Amino acid sequence: MADPRFFQNQGPFSLARLADLSGAAVADGTDAEMAVRDVAPLQQADKGCISFLENPAYLKAFQNSDAGACVVHPRFADRAPAGMALLLADRPYRAYALIAQAFYPEAAAPAGIDPTAAIDPAARLGDGLAVGAHACIGAGAEIGAGTRIGPNAVIGDGVIVGAHCRIGAGATVSHALIGDRVVLYPGVRIGQDGFGFAPDPAGHVKVPQIGRVIIGDGCEIGANTTIDRGSLQDTVIGDGCWIDNLVQIGHNVRLGRGCIIVAQVGISGSTRLGNFVAVGGQAGMAGHLTIGDGAEIGAQSGIIGDVAPGARVVGSPAVPDRLFFRQMAMLRRLAQNRNQKP
Repeated sequence: MADPRFFQNQGPFSLARLADLSGAAVADGTDAEMAVRDVAPLQQADKGCISFLENPAYLKAFQNSDAGACVVHPRFADRAPAGMALLLADRPYRAYALIAQAFYPEAAAPAGIDPTAAIDPAARLGDGLAVGAHACIGAGAEIGAGTRIGPNAVIGDGVIVGAHCRIGAGATVSHALIGDRVVLYPGVRIGQDGFGFAPDPAGHVKVPQIGRVIIGDGCEIGANTTIDRGSLQDTVIGDGCWIDNLVQIGHNVRLGRGCIIVAQVGISGSTRLGNFVAVGGQAGMAGHLTIGDGAEIGAQSGIIGDVAPGARVVGSPAVPDRLFFRQMAMLRRLAQNRNQKP
């Protein structure tokens, strides 16, 4: 159960209301006016809670759950324990996410500028801003309406931040144009120098990084992630990209729409990802590569060549996933055979 010191429950809700909010359907025989007071995991839910089943691996937990209600795919409806109310959805986890948002909406910081914030007179501020203690906003910066800037965050000169964004505590943003509804979590670093230099035995020569970072609408950038500005081109993060914590994105990288980048991924300079690419944790990519639309890259993969649209690769160096698992099976058999020899 959520700790009330940090999360304020807005329930109860009727099942009919939750169905409307989530796009689910109330199952036949279910009391649509049943009141639900909270969300909870299958193993911890009681009669006043709603849970969900997405992964069949939790089917046994579903069958043994005390939850009063559950969001399930229609194919599992006949496996529910007696007395459990059901909401039916083709994508139960998505429906559950919308239900959980209803119970626990994001808390909005009250509008207002803390007296300790340092805001240059040449900055342009939209209506309804919330600016935290000791935050800094530089000359010529533009901040859209309804944006929240956390304590100690720094928005550099000339930066544009769109409407209804959230800039976390201690984040720094420079040389960037940021769209609407973007979330930067605490400690994010946007727009620092890219790692550009000309090698020289007498001392490496710095290459000026004169590009920008452009972040599209609806993106989320996780805590302590870094996105370098471009060298001559821009670094671009497409609309709706969600980037986890501790990710490094090099200069001139371009992400298409809706990419998912998991923790500790590193993307080297000038690599381009298409739309809806998914990259597993700790994967690394060499520079100047092209990753096609819809490609899926497994955790800890090493990408040293282009990846075709829709391909699924894993390993270091990465190979198609089916080949990788055949290789692993062959190595396992070889090891077993060697151990069996007298």
